[in-house]
Amino acid sequence: MKVKLLITDSIKIYLAATLLCGGVYTFLVYGIGKVFFNHKAEGSLIIKNNAVVGSELIGQGFSSRKYFRSRPSAIDNNPLPSGASNLSWTSKDLQNKFVARRQQFRTENELLEDDTIPSEMLFASGSGVDPHITAEGAKLQVGKIAKERNLSADAVAELDWLIDGLSENSFFNTNNGKFINVNKLNIALDELSMRYAK
Repeated sequence: MKVKLLITDSIKIYLAATLLCGGVYTFLVYGIGKVFFNHKAEGSLIIKNNAVVGSELIGQGFSSRKYFRSRPSAIDNNPLPSGASNLSWTSKDLQNKFVARRQQFRTENELLEDDTIPSEMLFASGSGVDPHITAEGAKLQVGKIAKERNLSADAVAELDWLIDGLSENSFFNTNNGKFINVNKLNIALDELSMRYAK
């Protein structure tokens, strides 16, 4: 009889916990998010011309020389298997990738051998989907983009101003630098190019 009561009580507790934690709590948190933080609760989506073109939270790979390049990703910016390469600095594979990325970035942006390249342009992030680079990393790419898009001096000056305007402090302000969301920057770049093309 006691065993039967224990099983019945256990089932009741299980059902109550499932309902409370899996149902009530979930809908409560989502409801609060929807009311007070709607944009974030819906995935911080970037909408352009009534179409979703990305998220502020998930990086995208931009391979065209007409766009600002994002930081490297060990998972091709796929959010499903989000993660890093797990390669240590003693890994020959990582060392080879570092050298190849440095050379590619230097060549693409016509940098000198002693020009400093920010680390985020050479190493993948821990999540593999980080959409941010430093403002310094963005400014090093302005010359390449101006050349590819045939931007005027006025457009280049506005692009520099745009980078400063879109830059934000990091949450922990780890290196006292400014960071910029590459997805937002490339959308603003297209808009700037269209204005100056007219």
